Amino acid sequence: MSNTTPSVPAVSTARDQLSAVVFDWAGTILDFGSCAPMGAFVRLFEQFGITLSIAQARGPMGMAKWDHIQALGRLPEVAAQWQAKYGRPLTDADVDQLYEVFTPLNAAVVPDFSGFIPGALDAVAAVRARGLKVGSTTGYNRPIMDIVSPIAAQGGYVPDNLVCAGDQATGRPTPLMMWQCFADLGICWPATVVKVDDTEVGVQEGLAAGTWAVGLSVSGNAMGLPLAEWQALGPAEQAVRRAAAEAKLRAAGAHYVIDSVAELAPVLDAIAARLARGEQPA
Repeated sequence: MSNTTPSVPAVSTARDQLSAVVFDWAGTILDFGSCAPMGAFVRLFEQFGITLSIAQARGPMGMAKWDHIQALGRLPEVAAQWQAKYGRPLTDADVDQLYEVFTPLNAAVVPDFSGFIPGALDAVAAVRARGLKVGSTTGYNRPIMDIVSPIAAQGGYVPDNLVCAGDQATGRPTPLMMWQCFADLGICWPATVVKVDDTEVGVQEGLAAGTWAVGLSVSGNAMGLPLAEWQALGPAEQAVRRAAAEAKLRAAGAHYVIDSVAELAPVLDAIAARLARGEQPA
């Protein structure tokens, strides 16, 4: 199924019909497990003499990367190491320096983690077949997306817009990137939009903007496993880990939680029916 031709219809004014789906990128459309940034964060802090685990690196995923680095620096274990090594707390100027080093580290690895999540292209094509617009936001900055977007386009994914970390005064979990999507796509009513994301702050971004929010429990950061590692788990272990990931996304406020975008269609059916009955996202 093809979804390579972005088409932004006229302004969407109906209050009782879906108008758009806004997708995250890594862990939602591509990069199963949202693995690309993890090694880069660990290597970044190693260069500054700080030990950081993969689990710690995952904690703030979905934020703009500058904010992510700042959040990592505020972890008690990391802050203590920084204080011991440099004799002072981590400052915003330090975060600026770390960010400058991080961006090329991340840029070097993202092409290796740009494979589509199984079923993603079909899911997007099905969204377009409904006559809906396809928006996108990401925790990646514009230079990183200048690498990722052409790779995705070659594979068949071209959303109707792209809002990156750094495009607005602040990013997730605030609604500013979603508001930009509304403007780009001609959306009048947030309740007619569905935000799909694998991170807690991405879910919260949708809620803050007044949209429906669908969390992805298996394909992205909430699970944090590459596809092969996920598939290698036994059914019982998968069930335990899925439940834990789902609990995180539910706690963040997701209206629905599914394994991946491959399961999105019935959720859109359910939301469309609720809208037709006059229901709004709460």
